Amino acid sequence: MADSNLKQVAQNVIPDDPEASAYRFIIVAAKRARQLQGGARSMLPTTSKKPTVAAMEEVRRGLVPYEDTAIQKIQPAIVEE
Repeated sequence: MADSNLKQVAQNVIPDDPEASAYRFIIVAAKRARQLQGGARSMLPTTSKKPTVAAMEEVRRGLVPYEDTAIQKIQPAIVEE
């Protein structure tokens, strides 16, 4: 059972996310789905007409750029002297 749960979690994370946050995956995929609903073109050929399915696949493959503003707030900018 632990292996199937691990596989399920691994399917719902962003490839370059160091925290492997499922929450972040959902937020990024939801924002991308809204873009697709608004007329943006999909980055992948898809047979699904559902924008949420296309968005989740794009995020899983690391095709959707995102910016984590929470990290920027925590880590102060490095100032060169």
